[in-house]
Amino acid sequence: MKLLILVLNKVEKLDRLLKEFASQHISGATIINTTGMAQKLMHNDELNIIGSFRHLIDPKRGENKTIFMVIKEEKLSQIIEIIESIVGSLDEPDTGILFTTPIDFIRGYKQ
Repeated sequence: MKLLILVLNKVEKLDRLLKEFASQHISGATIINTTGMAQKLMHNDELNIIGSFRHLIDPKRGENKTIFMVIKEEKLSQIIEIIESIVGSLDEPDTGILFTTPIDFIRGYKQ
């Protein structure tokens, strides 16, 4: 088992992404609103230390959506394919960040 974490920058793609997960019988996602450090620093005059990096950040985006999913390892490539078919390559800037971590204990998980 793995914990998949997707920080989705393209929040307008969230509904479509969740619908595609459901159509592929992938369920159990938890979604929270998150804000990146650079976004927070950019909007705080007292902490604005990023100056010349301001052009790298989309000023219209205030939040990301972070999706947590407990998955079986064999589902990982399918999930990556779904994500990138909807949001684009995660290798492109301002798309999102995806990573997994092993789960060594779980209780209350129903699949």
